[in-house]
Amino acid sequence: MKERPILFSAPMVRALLDGSKTQTRRVMKPQPEPSPHRPDDYQWPCNAFQSMVSVADTRAPGAHGMAGDACPHGGHGDGLRVRETFFAYGRWVTRYSEKKRRDEWHFIDMTAECHRAYQYDVESPDVPLAARRGSALPGWYKRPSIFMPRAASRILLEIVSVRVERLQDISDADIVAEGIDMEALAESQERYDAIAKDGNASGRATLRTTWRELWESTGGDWEANPWCWAITFKRVMP
Repeated sequence: MKERPILFSAPMVRALLDGSKTQTRRVMKPQPEPSPHRPDDYQWPCNAFQSMVSVADTRAPGAHGMAGDACPHGGHGDGLRVRETFFAYGRWVTRYSEKKRRDEWHFIDMTAECHRAYQYDVESPDVPLAARRGSALPGWYKRPSIFMPRAASRILLEIVSVRVERLQDISDADIVAEGIDMEALAESQERYDAIAKDGNASGRATLRTTWRELWESTGGDWEANPWCWAITFKRVMP
């Protein structure tokens, strides 16, 4: 199984662990553009095929797996190694950067060396965080997901399928599969119904408005309605 790293926020890590999240959408780069040869079709330059690939081609009969072959995150049977915000045991040192011509801080990860176990932000661990960088003694430091080493990654996903679709074309079933907190949505709807007057439901939360809020909370542009890799997966580990 070929593995690639993928970043998830804390709420999505919780959804992965409780089994409610089995899909993710990642913006395609570059974005497909209107095809000059096929009306209503879009195409993009694909590194995997070293040619232009159209959205219609990935949906054509017999094109099974084509979207996965083109997807930089992998295709059917490939692994996704989850990176999340975590805590590592170590210390900071300064090193001179020839490129930037100045000293820069570098974290020395000593977690395994000191026989400690990585901790994870999603679990709100009770670890005594170091007060500041520069101490000669090692300590616990909160580390961004992008810096998570493979040894610290505890969640492995296996890709089941890959599709190419617009962000706003998502179905209600797929919104649920994205890991929406259904209990929180139901509570929000109940609170709204309790105070709404004259049956006005214009501000009532729905699956789609909740999905939009989730997308925008990650810095995504809803109005742009970008083309996305729609990736379905299953959890392999833990």
